[in-house]
Amino acid sequence: MHFHDGQIPEEYQRYIGRKVAFLVLLLLLLVLALLVAISQGAAELPLLTVAQTLIGMETSRQSELIIWNIRLPQALASMVAGAGLAVAGAAMQSILRNPLGSPFTLGISHAAAFGAALSVMILGGGMMTSSSVGAVQITNPYLTTAAAFLFSIAAAGVIIAVARLRGATPEVMVLTGVALGAFFSAGTMFLQFFADDVQLAAMVFWTFGDTARASWRELATMTIATLAITAFFFANSWNYNAIDTGDETAKGLGVRVERVRMVGMMLASVRTAVIVSFLGIIGFVGLVVPHMVRRIIGSDHRFLLPATVLGGALLLLVSDTVARLLLAPHLLPVSVLTAFMGAPVFLWLILRGGRR
Repeated sequence: MHFHDGQIPEEYQRYIGRKVAFLVLLLLLLVLALLVAISQGAAELPLLTVAQTLIGMETSRQSELIIWNIRLPQALASMVAGAGLAVAGAAMQSILRNPLGSPFTLGISHAAAFGAALSVMILGGGMMTSSSVGAVQITNPYLTTAAAFLFSIAAAGVIIAVARLRGATPEVMVLTGVALGAFFSAGTMFLQFFADDVQLAAMVFWTFGDTARASWRELATMTIATLAITAFFFANSWNYNAIDTGDETAKGLGVRVERVRMVGMMLASVRTAVIVSFLGIIGFVGLVVPHMVRRIIGSDHRFLLPATVLGGALLLLVSDTVARLLLAPHLLPVSVLTAFMGAPVFLWLILRGGRR
């Protein structure tokens, strides 16, 4: 394509401009949602106080404690988890060329949960406490993360193996995922049946996805994993665009499809394992957000992936804030709300796919 004087056509500039404007809008909404999330709760804080505390201006000791020790870690954990799950879902949907791909629907979350339950019961990784963070603490989070990680990788491996044997159609992958989800759920129930009271309570509490569990230390681990893996997905956005056009076309363009698929699935599984092992199961974010964003911004991964990161962070942060306020003073785990939201959207996607 040759342009006079190296100029970019106006139409293309407008096309890019619209996408950039959408990303900026998402970013502004996210900042606003963060301030609102921190201000709302049992003790309401004015937005101005929140903003002053965050930029280090002098405010009362009480509001500093509430913001820095309780609300900010929870709000940031919601954003990191939402962004991580959403971008993992977007990458899975692309590399599997399957609109129903996500860590939750493909059984990877359930596998990670089983691994964590196993570490709680057999490896002694969890105990009941009455701490401010929550009723359950994982005494050895890195052991639990390792167990959750191993099982989620195993689940991803089974899905890839079955897809290779049977041909990687959306139906085969989703059915394999559903079967794996059911299998690992049954395994978790089996462990719960033989668990003592303390272990059972730890497992059940732990399964509820709750962002209030994350302290600054867990948040740091989750953030590092999210940033590294998201950077990898961004770097591969051109490859994902190529795979969207079909495996043969992508191979013709020099993309090593099998390798991109394997590495992508592995990293998406790592991402899910880290979140699930620290926060519990938070479903449907990785399925719903990429679809919502794709309808607005299109399928170009250079823009789809950043928009999915921001959209996932925004959705989970808003959901978490609503869940905290909905039944106040009782705190509802955010996973309950995302499951209620996600199920109708999931059904709508199936019906829409059927009509096509």
